[in-house]
Amino acid sequence: MKEKKYKCLLVDDEPVAIRIIKNHLSHFDDFELLAGCTNPIDALSFLQRGDIDLVFLDIEMPVLTGMELVKTLSSPPAIVFTTAHRNFAVDAFEIEALDYLLKPITLERFAKTINRFIESKKFLPQQETSDEGVYLNIKSDKKKHRVNCADIVYIESLADYVVVHLDALKLVTKERISHFEEKLPTAKFIRVHRGYIVNSDRITSFYGNTIELGKIKIPVGRNYKADLDGFLN
Repeated sequence: MKEKKYKCLLVDDEPVAIRIIKNHLSHFDDFELLAGCTNPIDALSFLQRGDIDLVFLDIEMPVLTGMELVKTLSSPPAIVFTTAHRNFAVDAFEIEALDYLLKPITLERFAKTINRFIESKKFLPQQETSDEGVYLNIKSDKKKHRVNCADIVYIESLADYVVVHLDALKLVTKERISHFEEKLPTAKFIRVHRGYIVNSDRITSFYGNTIELGKIKIPVGRNYKADLDGFLN
C-alpha cells in the first residue's frame, strides 16, 4: 500500500525563494509539492480545496500579504512563514504559525521545521463516533484518554499547549487549539476567542464580551463576536 505523503504549497513572490525551498523539500520523501505560487491570489485556489497539509508562506507580497492570506482561511493548514524580516515573528505566532524561517534558509534549519511538523502530527486529537456519542482520543500525561465530547466544558490555549477542561478533570496536551477546532462537532462547539473554544450546551449567559459557563467566565474576542451571535441565534 502506498504511503500517504504530506501535500505542500509554496507561496512567495520571488521565484528564487521558491526554488530554494523546493530544493530543500526534495530531500524529504514524505512530502509532496503540489505547487509554487508567486501570486497569493493564485494560492487561494489551492488552499480552498482543503487538501493542503503544509504551506511555506512569504509575508511581504503585493496585493495580499502572507498574514492577510492566512486570515482569509477559516481552517488554515500548518503555516510556516518565510521572510527576510524578524519583526513579524510575534504576529506570526499570534495566528498559531508552526514556524518562522528567516531568509536565507539553510537546509539544517529547514529540517528542524520538517521535524516540528512531523512531531505535531503525532499529537493530533483523533475523533471516533459510537452509539454513546462523539469521542476524542487525547494524549496527555503519557496516556491516551478517550473523552466524550459532551463532557468537555471548554478548551483553552496556553502557548504551545492546550488544556481540555472537563467536569472533574483537566487534560494538558502539546497541541494547537486549531486542531481541536477541526475535530470537535461543529454543531456543539464554537470558538469564541483566539484562546478558547466552548461547549455551547454549557453556556448559561452571554453579555457584552463575556460568556458564562456556570461560574466560569470566558472572554469573547472581537473577531469572534459576530459568529457567536449567529451561532446562538
